[in-house]
Amino acid sequence: MSTLRPASPTRFYPTGGIDLAVHEWASDGSGVPLVFAHATGFHGRVWGAIVDAFPAHPAYGIDLRGHGLSRAAPIDDWRIVARDVADFLAQAGLEGVVGIGHSMGAHTLLQVAADNPGRFARLVLFDPVILAPEFYAPGDALYTADNPHPAIRRKRDFASAEAMIERFASRDPYDLFDRRVFEDYCRYGLVPAASGEGMELACAPEVEASVYASSRSNGAILEAAKSVDIPVLVVRALHTTLNDFKSSPTWPELAHVLPQGTDLYRPDMTHFHPFQDPADAARIIGEFIGA
Repeated sequence: MSTLRPASPTRFYPTGGIDLAVHEWASDGSGVPLVFAHATGFHGRVWGAIVDAFPAHPAYGIDLRGHGLSRAAPIDDWRIVARDVADFLAQAGLEGVVGIGHSMGAHTLLQVAADNPGRFARLVLFDPVILAPEFYAPGDALYTADNPHPAIRRKRDFASAEAMIERFASRDPYDLFDRRVFEDYCRYGLVPAASGEGMELACAPEVEASVYASSRSNGAILEAAKSVDIPVLVVRALHTTLNDFKSSPTWPELAHVLPQGTDLYRPDMTHFHPFQDPADAARIIGEFIGA
């Protein structure tokens, strides 16, 4: 990867009753702006290693609602997250940009593109959480108060970022991550603890669990996808089971629903592709956008 590219001071954009945090990287050229949206439980600074590969492009890494510095209560509807991002793009005056999303972030960017034609010129979606139509059919709740998502049990408190790094470096799936990405996740994924002692997860366990619990909330996403008439690259990893964090959740037919969709199947990668191999992810992005 290229040399470290420092981020500008974080900006906050008021939307939906919260202040949405966006990390910005200035460019040394005139490339099209890149807007990055992260996966559940992470934050906008995990894209730093990939941002470094595009010095000619101004870049924006969003902390989605309830993640990073975008402090918020648990989430019950993914469309609220998309509205946050749309508000940011409008306030920042961004049009014709390239959107790059991972997991829930990829789902979010596709919904934003459907609702706001012209904001994006292209999308690169790494393993979007967009499943087959039957997933969104009415049925029992995925998780309940009596049967919450396992994320609710995540360790919340750490003495420091270094303590978090030491605790998780050898654990699955973090042991798959590129070291720079892993350390960025830890260092920027903590905030001062409410108790006044040490640090705590910026994405609280109850917020992360709520995202998984509400993953059926945007049942119209597949219909919305049909209206996104821009080039969209869908990068899919290996699928094993839906309950495996490392498995691809993406409907294999998604690219065929998109008017200008392209499917890239990568069975050599897990759902954490951009974290495992940011250089490879940057290569894929660069080839698709001509950078």
